[in-house]
Amino acid sequence: MAFFKDKKVLIIGGTGTIGQSVLRRILADEPAVVRILSRDEFKQFELQHKLKDYKNIRYLIGDIRDSTRVQRAMQDIDYVFHAAAMKHVPACEYNPFEAVQTNIIGTQNVILAAIQTGVAKVLFTSTDKAISPTNTYGATKLMAERLISAAEYQKGTNQTIFSSVRFGNVMGSRGSVIPLFKKQIIENRQITVTDLNMTRFMMTSTQAITLMLKANELALGGEVFVLKMPMVRMRDLAEVMIEEVPSKYGISGKIEIKEIGLRPGEKMYEELMTDDETRLGWEMQDMFVIPPLFIENKEMPLGAKPIISNLNSHSGDPISKETLRDWILTEQLI
Repeated sequence: MAFFKDKKVLIIGGTGTIGQSVLRRILADEPAVVRILSRDEFKQFELQHKLKDYKNIRYLIGDIRDSTRVQRAMQDIDYVFHAAAMKHVPACEYNPFEAVQTNIIGTQNVILAAIQTGVAKVLFTSTDKAISPTNTYGATKLMAERLISAAEYQKGTNQTIFSSVRFGNVMGSRGSVIPLFKKQIIENRQITVTDLNMTRFMMTSTQAITLMLKANELALGGEVFVLKMPMVRMRDLAEVMIEEVPSKYGISGKIEIKEIGLRPGEKMYEELMTDDETRLGWEMQDMFVIPPLFIENKEMPLGAKPIISNLNSHSGDPISKETLRDWILTEQLI
């Protein structure tokens, strides 16, 4: 039987790229109801129009900063996916307390509502920028991760299982450079890149959702699931976009690449885990599992093994340009 068959699911931030992808995947399991909680009424209107044939979706306007609204949305729910966040690095740098209110206080509101309503599981979506953070966004997501893990020993007799999944850039999402590069090529015949030697962990939305749902099934409480992600060199991504976008949209002439330097708080490369997490964590075929630090003698998942070495997006080989091209075309990102 499908995992979400006849279940009640709440997706917080359900109008975002990840939220919509989770929604479509869960709908295939024929859930009793899926509630979408977000503060963007226009995106809800668009989504409602796209999925007008589904009668088991409920659209709720609200903000995770509002604890009362979150609790009402969570009434009688089985599973919660928390994907709401302020996630643009410069916006968080220039508006740090706004990022704190959404990413940290908002996550605490989700935790308290889950404990009060007794949901079965809460899965929080984090980011590789939470590792050794150099920016406000990463620092707030790290704090949110810690809140989720700490909820395991603060929940008392409540049986809710809290866990996090950590991944990198989702190709084609609102925070991705792919839509930006496409727009720049069409409008300006130019791409602006912070640094061509920059590397990032990237994955398609299909890959991200598949592993998120697997993590949700495996979660026992307090874990951080770190998805194994391919590394992408920014130079390769820019070149593939320059090769593919003009041919699709009938654009002729040379497309220039302009390097503009790192933005405030931006890194040249990302990491999957800290050294301490590497020593404590386990490796599985498609993800790493970091057990909660406050629970001793945590049982290793079936098929897992100790992690041999840490990874950052500068270590190892990036995926080939042809693989990158295939992902972009298969996912219809341009």
